[in-house]
Amino acid sequence: MLARKLTVVLLFCAVLTGWLASGWLQGPRPAHAETAYAELQLFTDVLSIVRRSYVEEVPVKELVYGAIDGMLASLDPHSGFMPPDVYKEMKIDTRGEFGGLGIEITLKDEILTIVTPIEDTPAFRAGLAAGDRILKIGDQYTKGMEIMGAVRLMRGAPGTDVTIAVMREGFEKPKEFTLKREVIKIKSIKAKTLEDGFGYIRVTQFQERTASDLERALEGLRKESGGGLKGLVVDLRNNPGGLLDQAVDVADLFLAEGLIVYTKGREADAQMEFSAKRSGTEPDYPMVVLINGGSASASEIVAGALQDHGRGVILGVQSFGKGSVQTILPLGDDSGLRLTTARYYTPKGTSIQAKGITPDIEVRQVEVKEAGEREHFREKDLPNHFGSEQGEKPAKPAEMNGSHFQVDADQRGDYQLMRALDLLKGWQILQGLKRPAA
Repeated sequence: MLARKLTVVLLFCAVLTGWLASGWLQGPRPAHAETAYAELQLFTDVLSIVRRSYVEEVPVKELVYGAIDGMLASLDPHSGFMPPDVYKEMKIDTRGEFGGLGIEITLKDEILTIVTPIEDTPAFRAGLAAGDRILKIGDQYTKGMEIMGAVRLMRGAPGTDVTIAVMREGFEKPKEFTLKREVIKIKSIKAKTLEDGFGYIRVTQFQERTASDLERALEGLRKESGGGLKGLVVDLRNNPGGLLDQAVDVADLFLAEGLIVYTKGREADAQMEFSAKRSGTEPDYPMVVLINGGSASASEIVAGALQDHGRGVILGVQSFGKGSVQTILPLGDDSGLRLTTARYYTPKGTSIQAKGITPDIEVRQVEVKEAGEREHFREKDLPNHFGSEQGEKPAKPAEMNGSHFQVDADQRGDYQLMRALDLLKGWQILQGLKRPAA
């Protein structure tokens, strides 16, 4: 049986070599075809030697999977081979439910690094942060480990524990976090009215239903605000990305026309352009888009499109800088191939690969503490002062503007969000000022 499997693999390699030598090339065989033939022959030779002489017998499939893993690992951090179990989980991921810890990872300087922890997951609650370097998973060190291998180690049955050791700037030595795996259910859209007329949308990830969920959330915000919005904050912080088509559809909701994103690759199928449609476009209310170092891929597509069209002000810090497109290709044994096939470009032709989106207004996150007000001597403290016609009790801000909504304590502590809200409210006030004629 093993010999038969080896024969099949060798036959496959021989057929592939034949394609390279003849079917894919017209006319005389050029030098690079000769090189490809020799290198494929080298692979089949090594495979045969390992099968015959390695100290222990190894299944052919395991050797082939290992060879594919090594080949893709030499390309870029986002290409990879997915065995059947990992490919199955990947398809579940895009539907917004999967088992694991709740972190998006990448390879940075050949070190396994957290792009972002996903909200309301074990990783998020444990305090893991974007930029943390994972040095160990369980009893295995991650040096030289591929992303898909790390994913397989961190995922498992819900309720089971896994310990990871991370290094962070400011740590004197790696710190261990023991996390309990959960079934991760991600709600991609969270919405709230901050104050009357000012809405807040948090996009956590781009999944199959993100754009349609966003439409419903916006409709709910409009109803809460009496039919219209004075301004909107779109929060893309710590959004690791997701499906390209959903990023396009989200941007399309706010753009009536023009290019959203285009891609360029080697194959004709990788040359794509996506443009906005006028139907279903949101009203032209002011928008502020929040980004940070955990905003990657699809979230950068949205931020870049809105920035290039002048549809919203981008506020925060430089985004992650993942400007490449991955195509998922199913393979014959229920495994899958994740391959980088193109770069994407913002409408003005900017590639953000390894660079990121630069915010229009840079605002770093800081810890906010409310300072106690010093005691002041006021008019009401003077003897024989006369009272106000409306009474001496000062009106609360909510009473002054008739607001039914107020920012909650957690959001008041979010400095970037408060700056975004202040920017929207300031724009509203400035628009209402009466200016003298020139």
